[in-house]
Amino acid sequence: MSKKFDELVNVMARLRAPGGCPWDREQTYESLAPYLLEEAFESFDAIQEAAEGKPDNLREELGDLLLQIIFHSQIAEDRGDFTIESVCATITEKMILRHPHVFGDVKFDTANDVLQNWDELKRAERAITKKEEKAKSSILEDVPLAFPALIEANKLTKKAAKVGFDWKNAEQIFDKLTEETAELKAAIVENENIEEELGDLLFVVVNLARKLDVEPETALKKTNRKFRRRFSFIEAELKNRGRSFDETDLPEMDALWNEAKKKASAK
Repeated sequence: MSKKFDELVNVMARLRAPGGCPWDREQTYESLAPYLLEEAFESFDAIQEAAEGKPDNLREELGDLLLQIIFHSQIAEDRGDFTIESVCATITEKMILRHPHVFGDVKFDTANDVLQNWDELKRAERAITKKEEKAKSSILEDVPLAFPALIEANKLTKKAAKVGFDWKNAEQIFDKLTEETAELKAAIVENENIEEELGDLLFVVVNLARKLDVEPETALKKTNRKFRRRFSFIEAELKNRGRSFDETDLPEMDALWNEAKKKASAK
């Protein structure tokens, strides 16, 4: 492996060794799990910055994420479970098996061709590696319950769509949106089942995103970042005017919001 990668592995081994860091030595798979998830989400957020031409934070966050992988692998080695070398070997073998159009004689012309054959490639992988496939009572079992709701909904509906349980086009989903919106309004009037009806509406929106080939978590993240920028503009302008929110009404904040939109569009 590379010199820098080996150096990172050695640093973690030293931290976990006798005489190393007491905190690092006490960590387990379970205690580190929240950090792994946190670093993955921070990397996800940094990707948005990188797409805007600011990649430095992504480099740092990917390093933090890599550290979690090295950390878990060192714990595994200490326990006699596996090593970082076997982790790398396993994923390398998997990537080769899942890309026969690159490392073999199979020919795929488009990315869509690859996706359509993905499940067959995974089955071939299990056959070659002799990996036992667990019996499933549902095709949805592969979607982890721990996923964030938007990602989980997107994955669930992709699985269902593969067996034909799907709308034919986006227009049909717009019709469903109208239906679910009406049901939510009725629930609000009746003051019951509001949470359920709102969830149904969000679920349909996720389906619309999937049908339009838009990743919903990414789309919402971008909107969240846009909201942060525009609201920060409102805060800065009020500060420049020596005003507080208590001294400001909604029309003034709306005007500042629209100003922020114009400034963003002018760039």
